[in-house]
Amino acid sequence: MKPSLLIVDDDEVMRETLSDVLRKKGYEVFVASSGNDALSAIRKNIIDLIVLDMRLPDLDGLEVLKRVKEFDTEILVIMMTAYSDVQTAVSAMKSGAYHYINKPFELEELKLLIEKGLETKSLINEVRRLRRQQKGDYQNIHIQGTSPQIQSVRELIAMISKTQKTSVLIQGESGTGKELAANAVHYSSKRSPRALMKINCSAIPDSLLESELFGHERGAFTDAKTTKKGLFELADGGTVFLDEIGDMKPFLQSKILRFLETQSFMRVGGEREIKVDVRIIAATNKDLESLVREGLFRKDLYYRLKVVVIEMPPLRERPEDILLLSNLFIEENNREHGKEVKGFAPETRQFMTQYHWPGNVRELRNVVERAMILSEHNLIDQEQLPFELRSNEKQEWGTQNPNPVEFTEDMSLDAVEKIHISRVLKKLDWNKSRTAKVLGVSRATLREKIRRYSLSES
Repeated sequence: MKPSLLIVDDDEVMRETLSDVLRKKGYEVFVASSGNDALSAIRKNIIDLIVLDMRLPDLDGLEVLKRVKEFDTEILVIMMTAYSDVQTAVSAMKSGAYHYINKPFELEELKLLIEKGLETKSLINEVRRLRRQQKGDYQNIHIQGTSPQIQSVRELIAMISKTQKTSVLIQGESGTGKELAANAVHYSSKRSPRALMKINCSAIPDSLLESELFGHERGAFTDAKTTKKGLFELADGGTVFLDEIGDMKPFLQSKILRFLETQSFMRVGGEREIKVDVRIIAATNKDLESLVREGLFRKDLYYRLKVVVIEMPPLRERPEDILLLSNLFIEENNREHGKEVKGFAPETRQFMTQYHWPGNVRELRNVVERAMILSEHNLIDQEQLPFELRSNEKQEWGTQNPNPVEFTEDMSLDAVEKIHISRVLKKLDWNKSRTAKVLGVSRATLREKIRRYSLSES
């Protein structure tokens, strides 16, 4: 949507000149020749910024400014004054004007003032949006569950929250609640009144990610029409959450490392250091240690990030939490969809607890929401569950394996485990994701057992 400007001046040549120049800049421009016309225009149209002459035929510029602010405090006003009216311009600033410019002026000077004014308005709106978002985040910082793994996560977060600058690395499969853990760390700490800025490193092109993180100066590249603050600058005093940091390219990894060491950075195209106070929380569903060995992730950055590591357990490793979380999601959906679902039918509970949940808590939430939309009764039965839950791969495995392990008296538990893992890997053509799912372990655990037992595809 184009920014909208209102030019208020009784000089027709000035109005036409300014409106032509500003329309060519891509703005939507309205004009008024008097104070009353200007007030009528702001009532009929959405105006972002007004360029207002101090001397008008009907109303004084200060009176127009006062009435504009009474109507909408968010409209920015730039006053145009003669040199002899500088003191009046200062009074206008005290009354809420964004800035003033002396006549005669260079058009480039006015264009730059307008650009800065609109950038200020945009930043104010963004901060308000973030505050609304954070208010929602704050309501959702409790990590639910009674399993020992989740209790350990909560205890660790409580300890981390007492520190102010310690970097945190959150590891876990997709859907395990890494962002929820980041919310909990920030909002349980003394940084909670300040911003928690989030960015998904895999969702933004490399060419834009640096600018999003560190900001850029006007003219730094083709589309850099104005100076822009990055996430680290906006989060001063708060926290930056770098989600999926394992996808970040090495050239940016070096900049993050430098920031961790100095708490300072330069905007893209900038020449001065900007120092801020920010805690970094990073998250990944990848094995960073393996990426380090492969040369895809900086070793020094890895060790700077993993000062404290939070391991978010997959849902299949905490089955006692499945029905507890499901009931919480049922309550949420009852409120949202106006339903009165009480829970699951007995046979449905068995399907829910025996399924491996490869998508973890995110998948569980989606399954519950889908089931509630389809359900016409106060109990969810198996007909409302997706096919993959009803055809549980773990249950099918036992009937599909024609070669069970033959036990002997002298076989150790390790020997049995090695044989079983090897057979599952071969059965699934060494697909490690599916093998981990069938075995009911994480990919990291499977990798460790493959290494431990010296298993190979040959």
